[in-house]
Amino acid sequence: MLDPLGIPMERMGSGTTWIPDAVPLPARHWMTGPWLVMLHGFGFVQYDAQAGPRGDEQFGSLNWAMLMASRDLLGGRFQARTMLSLDPATVTTRGYPLLLQSGETYQTQPLVDRQHPHDFWMELAVMYERAFSSTLGASLYAAPSGEPALGPVAFMHRPSAMDNLTAPLGHHWQDATHISFGVLTAGIFGHHWKLEGSLFNGREPNGERWGFDAIRLDSYSGRLSAHLDSNWTVSAGYGYLKDPEALHPGESVHRMTASVLQGRKIRGGGQLATAIVWGANRRSGVTTHSALVESEAVLDPCNTALARLEFAQKTAEDLVLGTFAPETRFTITAISAGYIREVLRGTATTLGVGVQATANFVPSALEPFYGSRTLLGGMVFIRLRPLHGSHSALGMAMPMHH
Repeated sequence: MLDPLGIPMERMGSGTTWIPDAVPLPARHWMTGPWLVMLHGFGFVQYDAQAGPRGDEQFGSLNWAMLMASRDLLGGRFQARTMLSLDPATVTTRGYPLLLQSGETYQTQPLVDRQHPHDFWMELAVMYERAFSSTLGASLYAAPSGEPALGPVAFMHRPSAMDNLTAPLGHHWQDATHISFGVLTAGIFGHHWKLEGSLFNGREPNGERWGFDAIRLDSYSGRLSAHLDSNWTVSAGYGYLKDPEALHPGESVHRMTASVLQGRKIRGGGQLATAIVWGANRRSGVTTHSALVESEAVLDPCNTALARLEFAQKTAEDLVLGTFAPETRFTITAISAGYIREVLRGTATTLGVGVQATANFVPSALEPFYGSRTLLGGMVFIRLRPLHGSHSALGMAMPMHH
């Protein structure tokens, strides 16, 4: 299959983002006539417990699956893809407990101390890429549901976080636009760089998680990505989001993001991947920042370790703290770590058992609301995912897309 400018499909992350070539994500693929078909996804069954007066507990499942078909077309490469999630049923349309998380709504009320579920239609998109010379190519991506060129690789598609169940506390500062109902992205690229611009729907998905929201192209973004070598990719983006929150009509957001992703193979058939991500929102004259450092080490075929350190600035409005002025800012910090042991391994999939624990740290002003300045949470879980599939027989790189 044609790879424009020789760029392997395994470099693709969520939407049109790039990840390091050295740490592709696991998928299964096969040829059907002229089509390369790829199946990818993760499924977790977890018990989630978040302590304190604003905590909660839940038994549920986080999950998603993606099917992509690619073929040569008119001197380039055409791709059709869909990604689906049963989260609205398996963690409910209210999502799962997660202390200090914020963003989106449930039954016209702001979601707080919970992470919203993925929509059933995480992605439905087509993309076409073509080289026009030995050094320059162009791409076009269109999606009724998809991801604009704005943030870093969405957290569940980063090699540094693929086994991390929880969304970053800075999700709505960094990569929350990975499900947008209406996206049109055009880009130009070389062997090691890509410049893209998008028109997209700036409104966050609504509380009805099974269908399509109204498709709009009312916001815009741009992103520059660079592939430094097989181990490093960097990106920076800016976006204008029109009316992202349904509870604040007429209040738009300016978002800036930057990321550094590093990955390498390690002895024993494993890989080590790390990401540094920063995101900032400017809304109603107030700018808030978030940042994280995360790593995942697939130590060998049986053992995986992961960790994330993050901070975020959230307002009293974000955290629904009515006794403070809405624009009052609080800096929160969280550190989490997890471990997974593979217990069953088939020809195409692997089943692991894992645990993940989080400690959140808040300023003294939040202690009356959360009962402590150190907030604890954790999950125990079972995880099913594909094995890395060999692509040598196909003579091509393994694809990975969102």
